[in-house]
Amino acid sequence: MRKISLFIAMSLDGYIAKPNDDLTFLKLVEKTGEDYGYGEFTDTIDTLIIGRRTYDYVLKNVGLSHYDNGRRDVYVITRTERPRIGRTTFYTGNLTELVKRLKSEKGKNIYCDGGAEVINELLKHDLIDEFIISIVPILLGYGTRLFKDGRPEQTLEFIKVKTFETGLTQLHYKRQK
Repeated sequence: MRKISLFIAMSLDGYIAKPNDDLTFLKLVEKTGEDYGYGEFTDTIDTLIIGRRTYDYVLKNVGLSHYDNGRRDVYVITRTERPRIGRTTFYTGNLTELVKRLKSEKGKNIYCDGGAEVINELLKHDLIDEFIISIVPILLGYGTRLFKDGRPEQTLEFIKVKTFETGLTQLHYKRQK
């Protein structure tokens, strides 16, 4: 069975964005030639699940090909129906049902890139199998929290930790079954 992995960065105090979906704090750890394992990770996936606000931000600031590169299916979780673009589907149905269906199909693993609403809905239903969380050395004080209240307790098994000279620390856990 395929697994779903969260690969995301957050501030030391747990925020994945500043107000207004501002991700500029991520520039603190940008370094030419360093992708913090992102390329290696994306080689293991062929499906991506992403919230609409995160998708729109990346579309505007990075470009469509960052997600829909012709080698993977992209599901943008949204409340507004939109026509399919390439391999990108704007999904308005039940997220839990989608993930269960995708996990049961053949293929590589599934990548959840946020946002917080999507992540926390998956956590409520215990559907995230692996957590790769990069900690950016900054205290933001406010913004969008990665983990919201109101989800069940989940025990994780430590896989590894990796540190980088930029100060970024990457934690890798898997869900304990």
